[in-house]
Amino acid sequence: MEDLLITVDIYNKQTGTATKEEIHSKGLLHRAFSVFIYSGSKMLLQRRAYDKYHSGGLWANACCSHPRDGEDTMSAAKRRLREEVGLDAHIKESFSFIYYYKFAKGLYEYEYDHVFTGEYPLSDGEVEQLDLSKLSPNPAEIEELAWVEFEELEKQLVSEPQKFAPWFLISAPKVLKTIRDF
Repeated sequence: MEDLLITVDIYNKQTGTATKEEIHSKGLLHRAFSVFIYSGSKMLLQRRAYDKYHSGGLWANACCSHPRDGEDTMSAAKRRLREEVGLDAHIKESFSFIYYYKFAKGLYEYEYDHVFTGEYPLSDGEVEQLDLSKLSPNPAEIEELAWVEFEELEKQLVSEPQKFAPWFLISAPKVLKTIRDF
């Protein structure tokens, strides 16, 4: 049985439920989340699996998904971070935003997106090595992972926006600003 996702109004109040297919084919406003993981001056990015139903091959934040009906958004974000990336990390909600995007295949994203940030957990005394082999990306979700310096990411967001998922282009600058405390 397919999980039901949460439809919401513009104030994030639940209005009902629908399947993932219904939500994305009808362009229904629904609850979602994006998790950004960083360490020092680097951010963990994922290239979405090429066969994803939308945005395949584009770069995005460490993980993103939807809470299930009856599931707390924070719990869902932690669950999906483990399932997609193989990572347990302390995360906090930093902000939320609504965005709408129409894909060429008659699919829509209309999300009330909760943005979570978290610092990559280093062991006591561990030098910041950021070894990607410590992570276990789910190949159905992720083509590859990469640690990218903030400054390089800022440049790419301006010079190569087509490489990134639409929600990432909206949220990444605000996340970078929050982390860097400008």
